[in-house]
Amino acid sequence: MTGRVEGKVALITGGGSGIGRATSLTLAREGATVLVTDYREDTAQETASMIVEAGGKARAMAQDVTDEAQWQAVFASLRATEKRLDIVFNNAGVSNNGILLSDTTLEQWRHVNAANVEGVFLGTKYGIEMMAETGGGSIINVSSIYGKVGAIGSVSYNASKGAVCLLTKGAALECGKEQNGVRVNSVHPGFIETGMNAERLKDNAARDWMISRTPIGRIGMPQDIANGVLFLASDESSFITGAELVIDGGFTAI
Repeated sequence: MTGRVEGKVALITGGGSGIGRATSLTLAREGATVLVTDYREDTAQETASMIVEAGGKARAMAQDVTDEAQWQAVFASLRATEKRLDIVFNNAGVSNNGILLSDTTLEQWRHVNAANVEGVFLGTKYGIEMMAETGGGSIINVSSIYGKVGAIGSVSYNASKGAVCLLTKGAALECGKEQNGVRVNSVHPGFIETGMNAERLKDNAARDWMISRTPIGRIGMPQDIANGVLFLASDESSFITGAELVIDGGFTAI
């Protein structure tokens, strides 16, 4: 099957690497025009260039997802250039690097929750507003397995990803009430081979532990998540909203 998001316009945050890059390439390959944003404009541009070189349509912008003015600038750019929006993938986020609750400062807590919760809030809020103007669309928010279960050294991250899960459900219900054609769902990755996990995965003991907790028996790849996002972005998932798509190799089934 090809052209699964043909003619759609997608905004992908944190698109300069990892899951964001894999998803940008996947949606473009399936026919979407992609606006790639990232805190680092150079990596966002690399992703956009990869898409264009492969024959797709994409452009890039720098974006700090914790800054509301930058969100407004991104949406103003979409209105001026693409003139519509069908897909938002709120992917940008940070980890709390294994810091125990007792060692977490308020500044660190706010840093994690600003990126992981406030960024998703703003992307969802402004995404719904624009999509409602042009007939609806699909918003996909990145939560985590740690938005469903707790973990030692991840309290800030747990809190932020749990918030994303329920923010998503509340937004989906409001869109349903308004009948504006917007669907809102969350994806919950397990252990994925990305830059965020790079240091942990260099530790053979940590890698072995992750694999031992994953019934499928391997670490996930960014493409595993991109495939799920593609489904939620496409019209194939038109009866799905407020749902949690867990892509974790079975981790949360234990």
